[in-house]
Amino acid sequence: MRRAAALVLLAAATAAQAGRPCEEKAQTTQQVEQGLNLAQAAARQLDASGAQVAILARAGQDLSKYGLQWSHLGFVYKDTHQQPPVWRVMHKLNHCGTDHAALYRQGLGEFFLDRPHRYDAALVVLKPELQQALLPLLADNARVARLNERRYSMVAYPFATTYQQSNQWVLETLAAAAAPNVNSRRDAQAWLKAQGYQPTDLRLSALERLGGRLTQANIAFDDHPTARRMTRHIDTVTVDSMFAWLPRAGLSQPSQLVQQ
Repeated sequence: MRRAAALVLLAAATAAQAGRPCEEKAQTTQQVEQGLNLAQAAARQLDASGAQVAILARAGQDLSKYGLQWSHLGFVYKDTHQQPPVWRVMHKLNHCGTDHAALYRQGLGEFFLDRPHRYDAALVVLKPELQQALLPLLADNARVARLNERRYSMVAYPFATTYQQSNQWVLETLAAAAAPNVNSRRDAQAWLKAQGYQPTDLRLSALERLGGRLTQANIAFDDHPTARRMTRHIDTVTVDSMFAWLPRAGLSQPSQLVQQ
């Protein structure tokens, strides 16, 4: 029991260091229990799916005022080098509200120990050919970081390369795995356009844009087309837009809800 408690505390500390808020406030026992229960539920559902690679989303923030259900996603893959095999999450995290981000490989428990807004999740199982292309890529530190951009904006424009937000890295990396001729972020974005990907239009007012830019280092709007920005159209990559597009493009099954 002592060893299990120590592992839980270590996972919670890692999530706090890697995650968005970097708050020093310790998680409650209930929060840890809910996070681990959700991780177990996700593992059971992934095992039952027969998948080796999927995309896993969490509700880290309440985005309901924008009509969005999920805030963050990552690749989840089965690590068969461990016995028994375990599920790993590869995703990109903004560091403590700064203007940069990095890639992290975590367990399911760590992924859900980041004080989510809701303790449920969603996953999409990718088509088999895409899983096979992604599996070796996700296990290789150099290959998985090939399209990663350190400069971060929470509302990065989907068809520019100045910044890159977390969901955008997943989308562009998926494009590189799906299309062998994708060798850069520009290539990935061109392929996504050709495949009919449509970002979310957040419709932010000038006051909201100004407030975000002045008070938060991880928000920038200068990569957005001026004409759309001036008419309140802020396009960005969201989980909801990806989950709508993936099955429509024939790249995945429909999304599945995961609950404790």
